[in-house]
Amino acid sequence: MTNISVLVADDEPIVCSGMALLLSMQPDITVVGQAHTGDEAVRLTRSLMPDVVVLDIRMPGIDGVAATRLLTETPEPSAHLPRVLIVTTFPDDHAVYGSLRAGASGFLLKYAAPSDLVAAVRRVAAGDAWIDPTVAPRVIAALTAIPGHGNPAPELVARLTPRERQVLTLMAHGMDNTVLSRRLVLSEATVKTHVSRILMKTSCRDRAAAVAVAYQSGLVRPGQGLGDLDQNVTTWVARDA
Repeated sequence: MTNISVLVADDEPIVCSGMALLLSMQPDITVVGQAHTGDEAVRLTRSLMPDVVVLDIRMPGIDGVAATRLLTETPEPSAHLPRVLIVTTFPDDHAVYGSLRAGASGFLLKYAAPSDLVAAVRRVAAGDAWIDPTVAPRVIAALTAIPGHGNPAPELVARLTPRERQVLTLMAHGMDNTVLSRRLVLSEATVKTHVSRILMKTSCRDRAAAVAVAYQSGLVRPGQGLGDLDQNVTTWVARDA
């Protein structure tokens, strides 16, 4: 079993300790530190190098959005880049869109079930995205309406093979590698290869960014069911012709 190292950052000590205790009770998660300001979260992350940072959006000093940007920037190719899971009580648009644009891989509301926090940490650590269901429709709508800054999403998707577009479409519907493997009747190793190639061809750091490209490009649209998947791929093949 792979162990996930986590840093928990929240300005409320009781909340911070509670999340840390909940996570530390899991056999596959180790809490390596706690922080109570944005600056402390950045400093401890750089020294402890956790896999995931659970970060409150409203922190003294630099806030969660600014801290996320610092933690996910790449100062050098070999630098350690953690996954960031934002947690907040206030699902306002600045918190949601700002943190995701800054590089966060997940967004969770504090009144979610404790099991959701554990699941979100595991999903984010695995390279998946986690968006709280309460704000997911707004995020999808924003991704569809607002083009990525300097990110030619349709051109990026055009680089993918039909199978890779199929995999990306299923990723955008929230499927992890295990579910993808069963649905496509492929080995998990083959699915991982497809996902890696998608990330490479679209210049995306993680699955969350690739899902954003899927929506921005029009490959996937809000409310579109999986029954339209084959039509998606056919449409994009026609565009390439």
